[in-house]
Amino acid sequence: MSVKSCEKLENSKVLLTVEVSPEDFEAALNKAYLKMRGKINMPGFRPGKAPRKMIESMYGAEVFYEEAVNIVLPDAYEGAVKEQELQVVGYPEVELDSCGKEGVVFKCTVAVYPEVKLGQYKGLEVPQNHETFDESKVDEEMRNVQKRNARLIDVEREAKLGDHTTIDFAGFIDGEQFDGGTAENYDIELGSNTFVPGFEEQIVGMKAGDERDVVVTFPENYVAELAGKEATFKVTVKSVKEPELPELDDELAKDISDYETIAEYRDHVREDLEKQFNEEQESDYATRLMKAAVDNMTVEIPEPMVLAKLDEQLRNYISTMGVSPELTREQVLASMGLDEKTFQEIMRPQAMFEISTDLLLDAIVKAENIELDEGELDEMYQKMADEYKMEVDQIKQYVDEKIIVLDMKRRKAAQLIRDTAVDKEPEAKEEPAEAKEEAAE
Repeated sequence: MSVKSCEKLENSKVLLTVEVSPEDFEAALNKAYLKMRGKINMPGFRPGKAPRKMIESMYGAEVFYEEAVNIVLPDAYEGAVKEQELQVVGYPEVELDSCGKEGVVFKCTVAVYPEVKLGQYKGLEVPQNHETFDESKVDEEMRNVQKRNARLIDVEREAKLGDHTTIDFAGFIDGEQFDGGTAENYDIELGSNTFVPGFEEQIVGMKAGDERDVVVTFPENYVAELAGKEATFKVTVKSVKEPELPELDDELAKDISDYETIAEYRDHVREDLEKQFNEEQESDYATRLMKAAVDNMTVEIPEPMVLAKLDEQLRNYISTMGVSPELTREQVLASMGLDEKTFQEIMRPQAMFEISTDLLLDAIVKAENIELDEGELDEMYQKMADEYKMEVDQIKQYVDEKIIVLDMKRRKAAQLIRDTAVDKEPEAKEEPAEAKEEAAE
């Protein structure tokens, strides 16, 4: 194998012209013969016993060419990529240039890891959000605590929003009962918006024992079989319960936590919420810094890299849904009223940002010669072992050290961006004219 040329193209692509020697192609032809001879009939010979030359004389010298090319091409391509020290992305587009006793010449167009031209990434001036923690969030969470620990009390009155009802229902479309539209003793909180839009509101006013036809229209982005269709549900209310909220007192604190008083528990809630708020503020600032650095760099991202990221996002998304492994990705997407093309259109901006971020950080790692300090990798392994309650040696068997090291170096690059950033006060918002006039008065 020899590389006749390596030409850089637009959009981070490379055109390789690769030549396979007559000797290597002859060896591939012999392998093709040994593989195919059992399927070729030759008069006077048992299957698989006909000599190669006789088969070629009867069917033509090219009878084994296609299989021989399939045999020789992968190794020749990998050899060419290695020789040119290319970081390829995705699969190549292959075009056969010539093929014969004199050898094989083929061309490969392949996307490669793009070159990154860094812009400013240190000393970035990005406004930081200086909002203060909203104390009302504590009151809101304490109300949620009451709701989560409420008792449900049977009532004889008509159901209202906020009540919990137990219902039987059967769904019909055009008079025909449809799959998945029937249930017994189904519990639903009125106003939770967990059912088809418009369904819960029509249960309001019903009492235990009441029956009613509830008519709804399924959303356009619903399961394909039901999307946009009108359905009638025959509903029977079995019971109506209202939540009885517990008092926010010391007894509740003892029941739901390790704290002795409700004041201590409230302080704990406040501490957690404020910590979450600060982490979100910091994450938002870090993201805006990263976006600024990404916007400052120049790079051409090849489409195969984007498609690979989109495929990864889809696989990750499906894995988090906990759906049956027997369902195809098309079926999972269809259940959400989507197809793969629509999903890709929705997720493409996020995929582009994630790819750009990785490219940026990798370029910074190289430019700044970022390395791990002694013991850092061991500390990471120990942290992972503690988290998963495993031995360090076990962790090392399950993870790829190269990926761990790459991630740690990227984190250092991201921290460099953060540490060198210059905090900039947010620009003052222009007051409405009405507010100015009131202030003047």
